Amino acid sequence: MASNGAETAVVTKPKAKKLKPARKQVKAGDVVKTETIQTGKEYNIWYNKWAGGDREDNYSNKVKSQSRCNIKRDSGLTRANTTGMKYTCLFFARGCCPYGWECEYRHMLPDPNDTLPDSSKDCFARDKFADYRDDMGGVGSFNRQNRTLYVGRIKETGTGLETEEVVRRHFKEFGEIERDDSPSTYAVKVLQYRSVAFVTYKYEIHAQFAKEAMACQSLDNDEILNVRWATEDPNPVSKVAEKRRLEEMGQEAIKARMDPRIVDAMRAVRALEDGDILDDNGQLVQEQADEGDDVEGHDTKRRKIDPEPEEEEDVTPPMPQEPPQPAGLLSVDTLEGLKYFAQIWQQNGVVPVKPRPCLSAAPTGLNLPDYGSDDDDN
Repeated sequence: MASNGAETAVVTKPKAKKLKPARKQVKAGDVVKTETIQTGKEYNIWYNKWAGGDREDNYSNKVKSQSRCNIKRDSGLTRANTTGMKYTCLFFARGCCPYGWECEYRHMLPDPNDTLPDSSKDCFARDKFADYRDDMGGVGSFNRQNRTLYVGRIKETGTGLETEEVVRRHFKEFGEIERDDSPSTYAVKVLQYRSVAFVTYKYEIHAQFAKEAMACQSLDNDEILNVRWATEDPNPVSKVAEKRRLEEMGQEAIKARMDPRIVDAMRAVRALEDGDILDDNGQLVQEQADEGDDVEGHDTKRRKIDPEPEEEEDVTPPMPQEPPQPAGLLSVDTLEGLKYFAQIWQQNGVVPVKPRPCLSAAPTGLNLPDYGSDDDDN
């Protein structure tokens, strides 16, 4: 309390919540694994079902999951927090991990700010594949960043907005849902009278967790959900928005790894090349050219000063002259040199001496040519 009688407010910072050791979700033997009813002759380990069975039989053979993950109650510290393991426990997401704090994997919702050691694996350390399965189940593909889940077999008991609210209430526990311009402002789309919904998360790592956490679970009407990966949205606007989002994410990731001094230096060099003006914070100054405006306080506006163009002289380049073609055995340069020396001789009064022709001796003998052989025997 102050001396003048006024009470002073004491600001206290909220204490960071300390995580407790993760609890054991189930006891050993509580979850009984039931064998799949045989509907074919061969069991496909890739699709996890019997081959040759009817599709409707495969859906009807699904049973409700015996456990479910509760993030607020089940999250806690495990051995992974001391060993540095970045991956999440798959059985924790399904709500049936019997190890609790003794588990070698994390028992908490994946943090999108934590970079996984291998981008070709999901948040549960399972290897991704190049293509999706035909039924869009399984781990997923590393060639595409998929943040949307397909949720089927929903029991609709109200309007589309009411069903959308139910779906969002159950799925928002496992991650932040993307925002859009829909009436509910959330990226949850319900196909009314078709028992299908699409949920788009803000981060792919949350979609991976929610897919396992809500598989074979129920909403409010004791149904058994069919959760799979959604196919690519054919809407061209959505494709452009997704491409822009990926580009922005790439730019932010590169900027986070670069030295800010290098970024500022590159921005300044580019501004000098383009002739722009930067303020003290390195931001581009909006240039406005106002003619005849002498209002006080206009000094804050900067005007780009361009150099005055110099008057160009009309200088026509000389026409290229073709070199003269040589005529005879002597080159053009040789003939010009001889003419130059002849002019010097005429100026000095020197008469050039004409060479005398050589007299050849008369041939003798048989007038045979001399081959110049040094061998007398031949």
